[in-house]
Amino acid sequence: MSQSDEKPYKVNPGGQWVTTDEKIAVVNPATGETFACVSAVSREHVRTAFGHAHASFASWRSTMAKERGVLLHRVADEVHRRQDELARIITLENGKPLAQSRGEVAMTEDHLRWFAEQGRRAYGQTIPHQVLGRRNLTVKTPVGVVGAISPWNFPLVLAVRKAAPALAAGCTVVLKPSSQTPLSAIALAECMKAAGIPSGVFQLVIGNARMIAGEFLANPLCRKITFTGSTEVGRELIRGAAESIKPLSLELGGLAALLVFEDCDLDVAVRETLIAKFRNTGQSCIAANRIYVQRSIHDAFLERLIAGVKKLKTGPGLEANIDMGPLINRQALEASLRQIEDATARGGRIVCGGKRLAGTSGFFLEPTVIDGVDNSALCMREETFAPIAPIATFDTEEQAIQQANGSEYGLSAYAMTNNLARFFRLAEQIEAGTLGINDGAPTTSQSPFGGVKQSGWGRELGSEGLEAFLETKHVSIGI
Repeated sequence: MSQSDEKPYKVNPGGQWVTTDEKIAVVNPATGETFACVSAVSREHVRTAFGHAHASFASWRSTMAKERGVLLHRVADEVHRRQDELARIITLENGKPLAQSRGEVAMTEDHLRWFAEQGRRAYGQTIPHQVLGRRNLTVKTPVGVVGAISPWNFPLVLAVRKAAPALAAGCTVVLKPSSQTPLSAIALAECMKAAGIPSGVFQLVIGNARMIAGEFLANPLCRKITFTGSTEVGRELIRGAAESIKPLSLELGGLAALLVFEDCDLDVAVRETLIAKFRNTGQSCIAANRIYVQRSIHDAFLERLIAGVKKLKTGPGLEANIDMGPLINRQALEASLRQIEDATARGGRIVCGGKRLAGTSGFFLEPTVIDGVDNSALCMREETFAPIAPIATFDTEEQAIQQANGSEYGLSAYAMTNNLARFFRLAEQIEAGTLGINDGAPTTSQSPFGGVKQSGWGRELGSEGLEAFLETKHVSIGI
């Protein structure tokens, strides 16, 4: 896959790569320059893709789950074979450091292998009967053609997080990746084709998000939509899906709280906070958005955190030993600077960073720590997709839980503590779909992922990730 070539996309019934007159520029956020160009689909292309996916559904659902798994393993083999190339593509279009891109590729492979095996575990059950002469059981059947919408911040792994379980369940997939990072999805489609996935079973539609989502919602052949993105767009999908009662899986915004208790191991707490906050330049739905530190250890924690942040090396992701890359675009950089300005206007004190990185042409922000941030500040109320760590204090566990839960979001949360009893209290009382205790990167293929409140509907990954693409059918048999 040449990074300088104009790239086509797979959408037509013949499964051929085609080009169109409308093009999308792909910008390297480390330089601000266009480095690739991708063709964009029309609405008719999207309709054609759904027709092809629908035509392929009957044969794909009838393919034994074990055989579907073999094909997914082959896709994983292709991902592994092309791992260096895929990591470079992610870094070029997303900006993250190459080491983190390699980690994303490795997790992508792991997701594929997990669902390659999990597809064989779509168990029904025999239900004890209550009427003589009848027997009752349930069977699991695929929901049908799936419209999948994936974001730019983890452009490869989040596409696979939707496609792999859907394919394993026997569904066909039409994937719409972010127009900011389409090359990872194109490479994924190439891996699918090389592995032998039939052309109508997995297809790409790249182009105008509103137009494509509109067709996903309106097209009766699309039986389910799975989406990762903002809560605002999630609300639009919910409104659009109401007309046809189309089921949705939604992984939406986050505002993760990270609680640092006085009984923690400070070295572990700082290490995991750095991961939870600054991985992927803070551009993660599960990134630590609000950091609350127990007052008795505030000074000690802050001193160590600042020292750790100052060691982070920021620069173009393809350079060696880089810890943090650029933000995705100019708008993201400007939004992060507004949050910093707002936090300081409300009494916050910048103790590290706080400015655009000097001497760069890309969208770089210095890793930033702001102490004494008021809960009214924008960075404490709205999702921060940036390397900004706002610090506030608490006195008691009850107060910490109240602060953590004082948000309309509930995707993830973190706690640094060595108190075993507190583990269980937090697990029961924190309102989030994932809780990382002494763990700044809690997502794994075998564990469910998703949010509560306005952070979404449903779960990805784990056994729940497969269930999202299956219907449960009751069968009553007279004997």
